[in-house]
Amino acid sequence: MRRKRGRPLDGWLIIDKPAGPTSTDVVNRVRRGFDARKAGHGGTLDPLATGVLPIAFGAATKTVPYVMDGTKLYRFTLRFGEARDTDDADGQVIATSAARPSDADLEAALPGFVGDIMQVPPIFSAVKILGERAYDMAREGRPPALEARPARVDAIRLVGRPEAEAAVLEVQSGKGVYMRALARDIARACGTVGHVAALRRLRVGPFDIAQAIPLERAIPLDTAVPPGDTGPASPDLLLPVATALADIPALALTEAEAYGLSHGQAISLVDLMGRIPRAADPEGGLARAMAGGRVVGLCRLQDGWLRPERLL
Repeated sequence: MRRKRGRPLDGWLIIDKPAGPTSTDVVNRVRRGFDARKAGHGGTLDPLATGVLPIAFGAATKTVPYVMDGTKLYRFTLRFGEARDTDDADGQVIATSAARPSDADLEAALPGFVGDIMQVPPIFSAVKILGERAYDMAREGRPPALEARPARVDAIRLVGRPEAEAAVLEVQSGKGVYMRALARDIARACGTVGHVAALRRLRVGPFDIAQAIPLERAIPLDTAVPPGDTGPASPDLLLPVATALADIPALALTEAEAYGLSHGQAISLVDLMGRIPRAADPEGGLARAMAGGRVVGLCRLQDGWLRPERLL
């Protein structure tokens, strides 16, 4: 039997992604530096973007969907006067405008983008059209006509106006909101055109920028890992797998209950009365099942039962 390549690591590494590389580039570099068997990221950042890029190792990859579903916080610079085909500074200019909105214009427009909105993704995005990625079609000169899709924006705040041509905005949003599209649409609502000149992600679910490590500190550029050798990066940099679930209400179980749950058995909510956290929705909500200080897994409360959904 062939031995799996890499060492079995479990945990999260929170990288402060630099501008330039793709999220996949960063994951591959980190995986090689740690000589890790399995790794993935918790939410794509564009090459231009910087900030929080959570990278999951081993068992932590099972919790990636819950991180990606968490609230995100972004800060971006919206530059007015030029529309770009990518909706950011990396693209080609496709339209211009001499109009420059005032602070009052922006403050009047922003409430229209808060709440449940419909958003047309950028044509340079990973959206699939009949099996093809939108960005592949756009690069081949076949830009697709994308349809608007639901998105949720919790809050938008005007942080500053460094110059008449630019505005700095802070956005708290749910899953699947494109900041490039948001910037494009805000500019249009103000009677002009614009694009994202800089973008920084400050939080993803339970992970924030204060926990993030610069890529160069985690994996120096001159890192080279001989085949079969152990990567030089220290596992001490990793956060526990359960850190990703910190936003999910915790439910204490006995060892007997934890054993049954880990073997696929549901537990009656009647037996858990007095222990169900207030924040857990009894009609379809998630709970983090705990036995002592150990995370058993994620469970869903539904129809009077606690059912295992993702065991760790």
